Amino acid sequence: MLKTEELQINIGPQHPSTHGVFRLMATVDGETVVHLEPVFGYLHRNHEQLGEIWTYLQTITITDRLDYFNSMINEHGYCMTVEKLAGIEVPERAEYIRVIMSELSRILNHAAALGFWLQDMGSWGTTLMFGFRQREMIMDIFESVGGSRMMCNYMRFGGAARDITPNIVEQIQLFLEGFPQFIDDFERLMMDNEILLARSRNVGVLPKELAASYSVSGPVIRASGIPYDIRKAEPYSIYDRFTFDIPVGTVGDVYDRFLVRMEEMRQSHRILQQALEQLPQASGSYINQAYKAASKQQGLRPPAGEAYCRVESPKGELGYYIVSNGGNTAYRYGIRAPSLINLTALNDMCRGYKVADIVVILGSIDIVMGEVDR
Repeated sequence: MLKTEELQINIGPQHPSTHGVFRLMATVDGETVVHLEPVFGYLHRNHEQLGEIWTYLQTITITDRLDYFNSMINEHGYCMTVEKLAGIEVPERAEYIRVIMSELSRILNHAAALGFWLQDMGSWGTTLMFGFRQREMIMDIFESVGGSRMMCNYMRFGGAARDITPNIVEQIQLFLEGFPQFIDDFERLMMDNEILLARSRNVGVLPKELAASYSVSGPVIRASGIPYDIRKAEPYSIYDRFTFDIPVGTVGDVYDRFLVRMEEMRQSHRILQQALEQLPQASGSYINQAYKAASKQQGLRPPAGEAYCRVESPKGELGYYIVSNGGNTAYRYGIRAPSLINLTALNDMCRGYKVADIVVILGSIDIVMGEVDR
């Protein structure tokens, strides 16, 4: 019987499938993965330290650089935490605007992530361009409302930097009208794809018990059969006003993670339709005007204390922890980044599978190195 010795190989830190500066140390026996250790830190940018030097308002701009695909949701979670710390109320119209921007971000993220994932597994570039077409349409909306396509710097304490005009509402409605056709076409293109089925079913299985013990979140934990979504488990903003479902998987494999993200885009579409129907008229304020006027005079100095808030980002639970000593900068500033936590399960998800499966499994987690290293 032929015996082979275990071999340790490096994937990265410069490798296109890692979508960033990220290294995987894989121990293999032939083509089978015996152990896999993720190594990060190559992209460390002192984000949490900068948050303790810059003012609360200035820090909004660097939250955009965490998960740089979803700057709107990053800002939403951070602003909520500072508002809780400082006791700032958010007008009803502003809450609707925030939800609209956050759910557009979720669609943007999943459409692009699935396109990248399919390309990583050896599919064709058509799928990536198909997903990116939706992403570009949403980024056009972000540019209209905030002036920037990726680093939006749009949300403010007490609301948003600008209101959404009737023209922008119409732009969003036009996108929503055509989106169901995209979902149907994209799903039809993929569901019978032999490459996708062969490389994703029963690959990278993460059982329900392991998913819970690793504290993974987002589509990863829901694909393992646990219906945990912060928008339902601990509703924030005005999410308790909307009707939507939490899609879950049954096997916890790569294929389930694909299906969960497809269905989540449909649920975001449902939320957006309800939010536009319920959106208070333009007479409602897009920001807390009393706070805005006061902050121009003396800046923001929350009373001494601490606050933690979390939101359901497209990648999972994104949490901010801020400690104030009464100054205009945070005394302590920490982040629970979903990409980092979800990566901790990678060894168990890859062990026993082939080297070629590593890239597919990693892609199904959907990480962004900006929030892994911070």
